[in-house]
Amino acid sequence: MRNIILLIIISILNLNFSLAQTVSEIDSLLNGIAETENSKEITKTEQADKIIAFGEKSLIILSEFFTDSTLTNVKSDCQERRLTKGEIAIIMADRIEGMPYAQLTRVQNCLLTYCENNPNFIEYYLPWINRDGTENFKNKYVDWIYDTERLDWPIKLKGKARKERKKMIREWKKNTSS
Repeated sequence: MRNIILLIIISILNLNFSLAQTVSEIDSLLNGIAETENSKEITKTEQADKIIAFGEKSLIILSEFFTDSTLTNVKSDCQERRLTKGEIAIIMADRIEGMPYAQLTRVQNCLLTYCENNPNFIEYYLPWINRDGTENFKNKYVDWIYDTERLDWPIKLKGKARKERKKMIREWKKNTSS
């Protein structure tokens, strides 16, 4: 019995430590991306590759940075200003898994007009995100992450990926209903 309890305690501590390490690692990687000169080059950095490699598991961690208003060196030709660390986190989250822009920003862009040669589609929506408040956007985004409709976004997930996403949604609903 003691061994089982000890094993559970070690597992919980290990889980908390690994999550904290991931948060600090993503923070460090975002800081590295913040040194990029132009927003069009964000996803071409080594740091961006590492964040993208974390995959879907990093989306919630990235959302924690959405409200960070620290100015960076990254110049946005689209917005004609420097981006914040939070906006870089939003761009990275969108690169990992495309967001439903209209649902999250309440802005429809049927013509898909955006800055020329810019791979960051979400960058077009940053003024609306800032107008409505990044905290509001973050809340909508987190709700979308845990929404069962996301199981079919952008394409139907199959196999292990679908099971993992269902498990994540069930756990979140259980924790929020308590």
